[in-house]
Amino acid sequence: MERTGWLLTPAQRGNPASRVDRRHADGAAWSTGNDVRPLVHGAVYFAELLAAVRAQRAGDMLMFTDWRGDPDELLDGPKRAIGDVLCDAARRGVVVKGLVWRSHLDRFQFSEQENYHLGEEIEEAGGECLLDMRVRPGGSHHQKFVVLRHPGRPERDVAFVGGIDLCHSRRDDATHQGDPLAQRIADAYGSRPPWHDVQLAVHGPAVGDVEATFRERWTDPAPLSRSPRSRLRAALRGEDTRADPLPAQQPDPGPRGSHTVQILRTYPNRLLRGYPFAPDGERSIARAYIKSLRRARRLIYLEDQYLWSESAVQPFAQALGDHPDLRMIAVLPPLPDQEGRISTPMNLLGRIRALEVLRRAGGDRVAVYSLENHAGTPVYVHAKVCVIDDVWASVGSDNVNRRSWTHDSELSCAVLDETRDSREPMDPGGLGDGARVFARELRLSLNLEHLDRDGDGEAAALCDPGRAFATYAESAAALDAWHDGGRHGPRPPGRLRTYHPPHLSRMTRVLTDPLYRVVADPDGRPRSLRRQGAY
Repeated sequence: MERTGWLLTPAQRGNPASRVDRRHADGAAWSTGNDVRPLVHGAVYFAELLAAVRAQRAGDMLMFTDWRGDPDELLDGPKRAIGDVLCDAARRGVVVKGLVWRSHLDRFQFSEQENYHLGEEIEEAGGECLLDMRVRPGGSHHQKFVVLRHPGRPERDVAFVGGIDLCHSRRDDATHQGDPLAQRIADAYGSRPPWHDVQLAVHGPAVGDVEATFRERWTDPAPLSRSPRSRLRAALRGEDTRADPLPAQQPDPGPRGSHTVQILRTYPNRLLRGYPFAPDGERSIARAYIKSLRRARRLIYLEDQYLWSESAVQPFAQALGDHPDLRMIAVLPPLPDQEGRISTPMNLLGRIRALEVLRRAGGDRVAVYSLENHAGTPVYVHAKVCVIDDVWASVGSDNVNRRSWTHDSELSCAVLDETRDSREPMDPGGLGDGARVFARELRLSLNLEHLDRDGDGEAAALCDPGRAFATYAESAAALDAWHDGGRHGPRPPGRLRTYHPPHLSRMTRVLTDPLYRVVADPDGRPRSLRRQGAY
C-alpha cells in the first residue's frame, strides 16, 4: 500500500513552521513501526493511565494537555483521584508539566475553576500546570493527550491520544451506567449521563511526535492570555504564568509494531500574532479527511459528538455522490449536551443542515443512529472516530465541524496498519489497499458493542460493509419498534436507535443562524481560504 495515497505529505500539511514533520530524517510526515491500541471507554483508559503513571520514577517525564481537568475525578476507584495521582508523581521526582485551557465563560459552566484548582494542586506538589488562553476569541484548547517518557527505559514510553478529558463524567464503561462523579448536562441524560468515548495508547516513534506538539505549545513565548482581566486575576491569585524550561527531548522510542501513525492538528489563524509553530494556523485534520475520503468506496464509519457544518460534511457528500456503492454510518448523541431556548436550536441547526447535505448526496445510503443503555437512557456520544473501508482510521479530539477543523486546537492520530486482515472481503474498497487489521478491529469492536454481540463468528459477518450497514439498520428498527409498541416483552438486543433530526421552523433557523456561525461553529481560517472555501 502506498502511504501517500492516504496520508498527507509535508507539503499537504501546509505548515512548514512546525517541527513535527521536520523531525523525521526520511522526510516523511508520519512515523512507522508503532503499536497502537484503542482504549474504548474512559474506565479502560483511566485504569491504564493510572498504572502507567504509578510506574514512573524520579527523572521520568509526564506531559499533558486538556480542555478540562477535575482534580477529584477518580481514575480507578477511591483514593485514586487524578489530582492526587499527578501530585504523587511530582513528589516522587517525576517532571510533571501540564497545559489546560482557561475558559472565557466559566459563568456558563465551562472549565476555568476546575482547571485552576487542578493546576494549583500540581504546582504545590512541585509540578507545573499552566492555564493557557492563547486561542482565538471564543476558541478553546481542545487537545486531550498525555505523554509519558522514561529516560533509559524507552520501552515504557507511551502517548495517550483521543477524546477523553481528565474530568467528571468520563469514567464510564461498556455498561454505560455513567460516571458516579458526573458533570450535569441535558436532563434527558439523567443524573449520571452515560458516556461513550475512545482514546488511543500509542507506543513507538510516534510518541516523539506527540511530545513535539506539547513542546511547541509549552515554549510559545506569547503571554498565556491577552485579556487584561484574566492577567489581573492571575496576578492576584499568584498563578504561575511563565513556563519553566523543559529537559531536552529524548530520542524517539524504537519501532515495536506494524502501525504507521500520522499526527494531525488544528490550530487557528490567530489574530494579531500567530503561533510561532503555526503562523497561519494548521488544518491538517481537515486536509486529512478530505484526502482520505477521496479513496472511500464501500463504507465510512463515523462516531462523532456533533457532525455539524455544511462545509465540513462536503467531502463526505462528494464521496457519496461520486461512488454509488458507498455507504455511511454515523453514530451521534441523540440530543445536545446543553439545553435552553437559545442553546438548543443553536446546537441543532448545524447538524440538521449537515444531514440535509449528506442525504441529498447519498439518500438511504446514509444511516444515522444514537445510542441508549439497557435501561433506555440515552448515551452521550463523545467519541471522535472515523474508519474508511477498514483501511484508514482516525481517533482524536476533533469533531466533524468547522470549529474543530479551523478554530480550536485539536490533535488526532491517523493510523494505517502494515498488516492485512485475512477475513473476507479482503479488499472492500477494491483499490488494492486491502483491509487492515487495526482499522477493521476498531470498527468491529464498536459494532459488536452497539449490537450487543460478541464472538469471532459475529465479527466475521460484520466484516462485509453491506452486511454491517444492514445489521445496524435491523437492530435499530427492532429496538425502535419495541419502544413504539410500549416496551412490552423482552427488550431486543442492541443499543442503536434511529436518529430523526428535529424540525426547526424557517424563522427559528433565520434567527439562530448568526449565533450558530459566531458562537457554536466559528471559522478560524485565514480570510483568503474562507473566500476559496478551502482548508
